[in-house]
Amino acid sequence: MSDKYPDDSGRRRFVKGVVGGATLAGVGATGATAINSATSSSGAGGGSTQAMAIENIAGPAPRGMPQIPIEIDDEGYLKGIWPEVKTIEQNGVKIKVAELEDYKGSGVTYTSEWFQYCGVESYAGIQPEYESDNYFISGSNPGYTWQSEAYSEGDRLHVDDFSDYKDWGNGVGKSGLGKGATGRWRSEDAEDTIPIQVVRSEKIEEAAKDDPWLKASTQDGFMAWLNKCTHFCCVPKYKTDGSAKFNAEDDVYCQCHQSVYDPFSIVQTLFVARPRPQ
Repeated sequence: MSDKYPDDSGRRRFVKGVVGGATLAGVGATGATAINSATSSSGAGGGSTQAMAIENIAGPAPRGMPQIPIEIDDEGYLKGIWPEVKTIEQNGVKIKVAELEDYKGSGVTYTSEWFQYCGVESYAGIQPEYESDNYFISGSNPGYTWQSEAYSEGDRLHVDDFSDYKDWGNGVGKSGLGKGATGRWRSEDAEDTIPIQVVRSEKIEEAAKDDPWLKASTQDGFMAWLNKCTHFCCVPKYKTDGSAKFNAEDDVYCQCHQSVYDPFSIVQTLFVARPRPQ
């Protein structure tokens, strides 16, 4: 797999801006058309949305997977930030939205609409007022052996369990790029599970020093995203078995249809978020 952009294009930076709404909207045009037609029904929120996402670099996925800003509590547990809930008027109707403008001075508007795709818009946990402590939770079938050894189902992810992130490699590709974990978010007492992926990496630490968004949305090298492939909504994984034959051993690879994402390339992506069912 080769990079989508030439080395001298300047596109392979850690954080990249929108090329232009019309240009990005044209990427994966068939998917965008399908989403537009699917959002014509009534519902809350939705519409044209710019999200910060880990970049899709290969395969059929039309765009990256949206990032989840994180924080670490006083005891070292990881949690995703949920935007402030407020009431707005949309098309003459007052609705509840979860949105934070200029998130921590980054210039980015962070909204729950980032996650309104692949049916997630209908999940209880994506509703603005869903009650949750927002911790990242390890599931009953975690994606990595180390998680099975460190956690039981329902345990919260903790920074101490990533202490070897500068050496870890999962036996796939290069070691030392960063340590991954899988889990769920805002899904306790809910029928549907919101899958997430967390990575801790020195590359994230370094990039956050000079980038306002990464400085605001990551902490101590930890970064997270909603782990739903934007192609057919499968659940990819960072440093997963079988990815090497697609040159994706150091990336996030979706085994369903071979979409590949670069967790260390954060881009601003434009798409049509689906409205939440009313």
